[in-house]
Amino acid sequence: MPPASRRARARNYDPDRTRAALTAQIGHVLDAARVLSAAQLAAPSGLPNWDVHHLLVHIARQIEAVPQVIAAEAAAKADLDLPTWARSTAAIADLLDADTREAAVATERAAARIAEAAEQLAHVMDRAVEPGRNVRVTLGAMRSTDFLVTRLVELVVHTDDLARATGTEIPLDRQALAAVTRLLADALAARAPGNSVEVRIPPYAAVQCVPGPRHTRGTPPNVVETDPVTWIRLATGRTSWQAALDAAVVTASGDRADLAAYLPVLG
Repeated sequence: MPPASRRARARNYDPDRTRAALTAQIGHVLDAARVLSAAQLAAPSGLPNWDVHHLLVHIARQIEAVPQVIAAEAAAKADLDLPTWARSTAAIADLLDADTREAAVATERAAARIAEAAEQLAHVMDRAVEPGRNVRVTLGAMRSTDFLVTRLVELVVHTDDLARATGTEIPLDRQALAAVTRLLADALAARAPGNSVEVRIPPYAAVQCVPGPRHTRGTPPNVVETDPVTWIRLATGRTSWQAALDAAVVTASGDRADLAAYLPVLG
């Protein structure tokens, strides 16, 4: 049997760590946004038909979502887990695009909007981490603490987008990066259940996935390994499997160690 730490299982995220990571990552984005030039704000974001201003406004909207869902009627039961959320976001991509475009037109200074969103978030954070609180979101109902983890995904993924689009270095909070790496690894395991391939993303995650001949002990004969940022880019479609192999930022050994058919996992 594979080690218990590497079997597919529901993963819990410490609310206090999530809270600290979210606060820290918002701070890093805000510091970067405040010093961007007009030319940088107008530059392509790397996302279809969005400039950097659109990207920053989208980030603000993802932060604003927390007070909005906390203020709404609570859900009696959570039926949406984090891996399912990750694999379902494509269903609301058009809605998010339309929301971002509308908000971008109405927003003169994106950094100021992020700052205001961060302030409003701080006011509801105690309620957001209350044990047993369930919230309603577009894709279903989930634990409030899990919803905060989805905000970490948004912040980490788009921090990387922002850094690449503007040519600036923006820190990724270690706890935020760890949580997002693990969530997206779990989403891969849920999308491609099995144990013929071990995916290692040190130092944060290792999961077994992909159907195939079952091994009886130890490490599967197929192993994929990469770093957390490369994994996030693969899992979100920012880079392709072949491009990552060509750049030698991912290693894959074994006949089944090809994840191209299962990527991206976000959406």
